[in-house]
Amino acid sequence: MITEIENQSPIVRTKRRKSIATKQDVKIFSLGGLSEIGKNMYVVEYAHQIVVIDAGVMFPRSDMPGIDYIIPNFEYLIQNRDKVKGIFLTHGHEDHIGGLPYVLKELNVPVYGAPLTIGLVRAKLEEHKLDKQAMLHVINEDSVIDLGPLRVHFFRTTHSIPDSLGVVVETPQGTIVHTGDFKFDMSPVDHPADLHKMAELGRNGVLALLSDSTNSEKPGFSPSEKTVGKAILDTFLSCKGRILFATFASNVHRLQQVVEAADLLNRHLVVLGRSMERVFRIGQELGIIRIPKGLLIDVKEIHKYTDNQLVILCTGSQGEINAALSRIASGRHAHVHIHDGDTVVFSSSPIPGNTQNINRTIDLLFRSGAHVIYGSLIDIHTSGHGCQEDLKLMLNMVKPRYFIPIHGEYRMLVQHANLAERMGISHDRIFILDLGQTVKISSDRAAIGPKVPSGQWLVRGSHTGYIHQDLLDERNQMSSQGIIMVVVVLNTASTIVAGPELISRGFIYVRESTALIREATSKTKKILEKILSRQPQPPLNRLEHDLKQALSSYFVNKVNRNPIILPVISMKKEIGSYIS
Repeated sequence: MITEIENQSPIVRTKRRKSIATKQDVKIFSLGGLSEIGKNMYVVEYAHQIVVIDAGVMFPRSDMPGIDYIIPNFEYLIQNRDKVKGIFLTHGHEDHIGGLPYVLKELNVPVYGAPLTIGLVRAKLEEHKLDKQAMLHVINEDSVIDLGPLRVHFFRTTHSIPDSLGVVVETPQGTIVHTGDFKFDMSPVDHPADLHKMAELGRNGVLALLSDSTNSEKPGFSPSEKTVGKAILDTFLSCKGRILFATFASNVHRLQQVVEAADLLNRHLVVLGRSMERVFRIGQELGIIRIPKGLLIDVKEIHKYTDNQLVILCTGSQGEINAALSRIASGRHAHVHIHDGDTVVFSSSPIPGNTQNINRTIDLLFRSGAHVIYGSLIDIHTSGHGCQEDLKLMLNMVKPRYFIPIHGEYRMLVQHANLAERMGISHDRIFILDLGQTVKISSDRAAIGPKVPSGQWLVRGSHTGYIHQDLLDERNQMSSQGIIMVVVVLNTASTIVAGPELISRGFIYVRESTALIREATSKTKKILEKILSRQPQPPLNRLEHDLKQALSSYFVNKVNRNPIILPVISMKKEIGSYIS
């Protein structure tokens, strides 16, 4: 269900509302997006009302095998579901909307976002079969949502995706401003940021500002997206064969620039990657992506054109193993293979943790004969996040009484806090928070409050929830050390009647280690006999524990390896497998 909020004149007054009851403190905290890049989720709570800003996802680190996504631990919202009045989305990037399907499975609350944002959310919810029940509301920078004592409205910002908004939450104690992701681009490819509304908020008084810290370590202003458009065209002019262009699917401005460059050079465009195709479809429906007739062709038709007539726009700029570019680089794509003379352009900065995957893809492309443009070789990417001068300008316009840096790793939060202090905000009015740590604010004071449940929930397939660190440690041990299964059959008198047999998986190559396996098998039999002689009918869990300890010590001493030991002990008369 999608509704469009009727436009209203935004109310930016921050006069205190008259109330007979004593006003309560405003509680502000984050469930995701602090000391990390991703899974953004911020909460403003007043009395019996909770406003949630964003519900993002983060991709797993290399030490999280078997995990698909990381989302915020939103247990607090589940516990207080009756207070949650809505989720307000700043823009359509995955680190701000990717966790919504998992949140909406637990909380059936309204979701508010600009047209493109809601379009991307709707497509995501369709995949999870949640689109019919979700309460999606299309808003814009002029919309006002009245929630009783709270009132939410918005202001337009500039980011690397259209329809980016800052969120304003008016409370009886004062106005809370959340910038969303932003930079100040004075010659944007889209609509300019609403500087007038930001300044008006500052003139009327802002109680607290939550501001994007991603580029707080970088001096100057973030370059305009228009500089990238020129760089794309110049790059295309120098290419003789096919051009494969990899970028984030959600970077809609960049997609349009590729469309325009291809059109100018009379090249046909092919779009590869499920997420890229989805964004193109939604962008065209909303008029944000404009493609001249006949420019876009199906990948199955590329054999009809010469190499210098083609641009292939694809996912995979972060080296994702199943993305279109990765499959092309490894020769696994059904329709596109690298030709001599192809040029591959990476138009994105590496997300922390992805460098190894990106480098592997680049190496494969070079091996296949492509010319690859990446990193600092050419200026084909600019950040959608403001650098230090952008951040200072936001602080100067909004003039908050209290400041909370958000969206960034810890060092970025600290650098942003230092900027704010240099801008005149005193140290005692700046709060660098941890996940779940609350700050309680009134019109004349602020203090750290009690923590709420927080952290991360890990998504694996259809399962969502807390996965114990021991399980991840065990998976990493399996990947690096391997497994030894110990199969043995006992009779009711606890005498060995079959085995023990040792089966190795990922530990050693058995054919080249027969002596080690023979010795380990003999060692295992002696261990079992010793345990059984000491206690004729030991509990199975005790038998398994002693066997694992003894064999682990043996393999560490013998080959300096510590595989996972999995005893499989069965009884002859009562057949059953006991696996630890």
